Amino acid sequence: LENAHEFRLTPWHNDPVTDSCGEAFYIRDDDDGKFWSPMPLPATSKEAYITRHGFGYTVFEHVELGIHSETTVFVDIEKPVKFTSIRLKNLSGRERKLSVTGYTEWVLGDLRSKSSMYIITEKDAETGALFSRNRYNSIFYEQVCFFTVDSTKMSFTCDRTEFIGRNGSLQSPAAMSRVKLSGKNGASMDACAAIQIPIGLYTGEEKEIIFRLGAGNNEHEALNIIETTNDQEFANEALKKVHDFWNETL
Repeated sequence: LENAHEFRLTPWHNDPVTDSCGEAFYIRDDDDGKFWSPMPLPATSKEAYITRHGFGYTVFEHVELGIHSETTVFVDIEKPVKFTSIRLKNLSGRERKLSVTGYTEWVLGDLRSKSSMYIITEKDAETGALFSRNRYNSIFYEQVCFFTVDSTKMSFTCDRTEFIGRNGSLQSPAAMSRVKLSGKNGASMDACAAIQIPIGLYTGEEKEIIFRLGAGNNEHEALNIIETTNDQEFANEALKKVHDFWNETL
């Protein structure tokens, strides 16, 4: 996007005390409603987390209620897209019904407080991606940002107030107490992008869910990026290219 300060996709908080963030992921046991984050924040668990930072990527490992998660985060070498891969394995010895939720707050400018009122969101009918635009940005008005996942079974919302709840927080958002998200999108709201996916796991079964966050210079380019990166094989190859790039560079 050529300018990571004037056209931020998500918030950057320069506050090491609160360590707040505009992106979050959750795993929920849909049978009893208990939920946690596969990363140390925001919905922190009492169980241990293992965090491994590599060159160009980070991996978070965690076990909660018999569910092992391995979350890998990295950015493509060439395309303006960030991958968050969440691999789940059922170690509990019984069948499990889970849901995985990805959440991001939109900025589409330099400061969210200045740009949030101008952001318009929608769900793309063809790809299922959640789009966001800020037509009032004088320089980047044609940019189309997206948040999407490699699954057709999903519910979503673009309303941050709905997701977090009145006087709520990302540590315990209101959305985690609901069966699914409402599908609300459009203008005149506190914009976000949240996607929830139901997942069934047999004993010992393993599944991977890949979220993608990115942007294109226009809608055509955004769609092209989404369609190009929309499979597990591409994500695996993209991570390999990250490893190869840094091995060569170093």
